[in-house]
Amino acid sequence: MKPVLLAAAAVLAFAMSAPAWAEDAPHGPLLSLSAYGETHATPDMATISLGVTVQAKTAGAAMSRNADRMSRLIAALKGQGIEAKDIQTSNLNLQPQYDYHEGVSSAPGQAPTLTGYQASNEVSVTVYDLARLGATVDAVVGAGANQVSGISFGLRDPQVAEDTARVQAVKRLEAKAALYAQASGHKIKALRSLGEGGGDESGPVSPRVRSVVYANKPAAPTQVEGGQLDLRVDVSAVYELEP
Repeated sequence: MKPVLLAAAAVLAFAMSAPAWAEDAPHGPLLSLSAYGETHATPDMATISLGVTVQAKTAGAAMSRNADRMSRLIAALKGQGIEAKDIQTSNLNLQPQYDYHEGVSSAPGQAPTLTGYQASNEVSVTVYDLARLGATVDAVVGAGANQVSGISFGLRDPQVAEDTARVQAVKRLEAKAALYAQASGHKIKALRSLGEGGGDESGPVSPRVRSVVYANKPAAPTQVEGGQLDLRVDVSAVYELEP
C-alpha cells in the first residue's frame, strides 16, 4: 500500500501546484509596444582635446621640441585651475615625413626622400568651470598648443535628467497601450514585461550635444557655447489584454 499512497500524494501535489502555474501564464492576447522619453539639460562640464604637433630633421629633435612645448601647455592648464587628474594623454605619435616628388619635373620611379619627423602629443582635458573654458583654450594656445579639437559637453550627475526621461517614456508607453487596447476593443489586464533600451520606435532624435566653438580674431577671447544636452531613454513592454 505504501507505493500507492506515495503516488497519490505526488498526484495531489501536482494538482495543487498546477493552478498557480496556469494562473501565471497569459490567457489573453499580448500587446508589444515601445516608446521613448526625452529631456533637456544645461551641461556643467566639458571635455576637449588640446595638443602640439612639431616637425624637425631628426626623430630626437622632434620629440624634444614637442616635449618642451607640451610642458608649457600642461603648466598653462594648471595655471587655469585644471587639476592633474583631469588631464590625460590621449595620443602620442612620431612619424617620418617624406617628399614623394609628385611635381611635374619629378623623374618617373623616383624614390621618396626622407625630409624629417613629425611628433604630436594630445591631452584630453576635463573642465568643470565652463565660464573659464574659452580662457583655458586661449592660455594653452598662447603656451604653444597648435591643436584644438573634439569638444564635448556633459553632466557630472546625469541621474536626475535620465530619470525624468524614464518617467516620460513610461507615461507615453501607458498612453499608447491604452489607445491600442481601446481601438481593438480590449482592456489591459496586466503588464507582463518592461525593459529599457532596444525599442524600435523611431521618434524624433535630437543631437546629443548642441555646441559651437567660435574662433575669433587673435585679439578676442575664444567664445565657447555649451548649448543644450538632449537625453533620450527608450523603453519597451508587453501587456496582456483581457480576452
